Amino acid sequence: MSQMCQVAEKKYQGKSLSIFEKYLTLWVLLCIGLGITLGKVLPSLALTLDSWSVYQISIPIAICLFFMMYPIMVKIDFSEVVKAGKTPKPVALTLIINWLIKPFTMFFIATFFLTLFHKYGLIFGTEILKNGQEVELYKSYISGAILLGIAPCTAMVLVWSWLSKGNMGLTLVMVAINSLTMLIFYAPLGGYLLGENDMPIPWETIILSVLIYVALPLVSGYFSRKWIINKKGKEFFETKFIPKLGTVSIIALLTTLVLLFSFKGEVIIKQPLTILWIAIPLFIQTVLIFIIGYILAKIFKLPYADAAPVAMIGASNHFEVAIATSAMLFGLSSGASLATVVGVLIEVPLMLMLVKFCLRTKTVFPK
Repeated sequence: MSQMCQVAEKKYQGKSLSIFEKYLTLWVLLCIGLGITLGKVLPSLALTLDSWSVYQISIPIAICLFFMMYPIMVKIDFSEVVKAGKTPKPVALTLIINWLIKPFTMFFIATFFLTLFHKYGLIFGTEILKNGQEVELYKSYISGAILLGIAPCTAMVLVWSWLSKGNMGLTLVMVAINSLTMLIFYAPLGGYLLGENDMPIPWETIILSVLIYVALPLVSGYFSRKWIINKKGKEFFETKFIPKLGTVSIIALLTTLVLLFSFKGEVIIKQPLTILWIAIPLFIQTVLIFIIGYILAKIFKLPYADAAPVAMIGASNHFEVAIATSAMLFGLSSGASLATVVGVLIEVPLMLMLVKFCLRTKTVFPK
């Protein structure tokens, strides 16, 4: 693993946040404003685009979300997965946090706080889902939080790991493993927790969303990566091809958000504190999972270079998949989709704060 780490360190040497990544919160805020404006000026535009669908899958949104996911998947070198067996402890710990702890803490924290806010009249109202069912908004927000909680990060966690001076080899392995395990666990775990929240469980749609928004870009990324490297070489792939994809994923995400907020603008105007009420449990969940991962890494005597990625991977969410799934399950106009966007809104500044915390506490771990 040490050799793999050295290779990864060289690969990510000089890696820093791009202007899109660094100011992602600002771009999301701009999308909120643009989406609200479009919703007021051209109220039929987003509705028309969303109506172009096949089997409840919006074609424009599917295109945007594919280009959101593909640049992430094509960067993964899946040959690194086989090397993970050499250091099973951090890999096992990360999987336990991602699939046995995080989804359930998110469920209970989101349910507790959002139900409490609803009880005291801070969150109110109902909405009509894509299947015609009427639900209370607070339950829809809980569903969005659930979809975030069951989506382990496979993208910007590479940046968080590098900034915290973590083991990039381990991070690359976990990115690949997270992508594969999502294909197995995302649909059944999501269906179970959504059911516990008394929300409709369209199993076929959940499975289809995972296949379209995880499997399709995953397979496309794998084969296109292999083909480009064989034809042009690895240097061309890493220095020419990948940089051109640098902002594609985030641009696709922001385009989706503009459409989403063109639907939700009126809700935000009428209930401006809604964003805050949703952000509170998401903030608590992120910090809690980070602390759990960090403490467990200390208990299992992991070196700092492994402890930082374990905590970072657990704390961050794959909000692209969460947004894609919520849009497909409940519609772009749903409270669930709004909740997943709030996850985007708070993640960058919060994760940067946790990076600084890691760097200041690295001496408590063995070298």
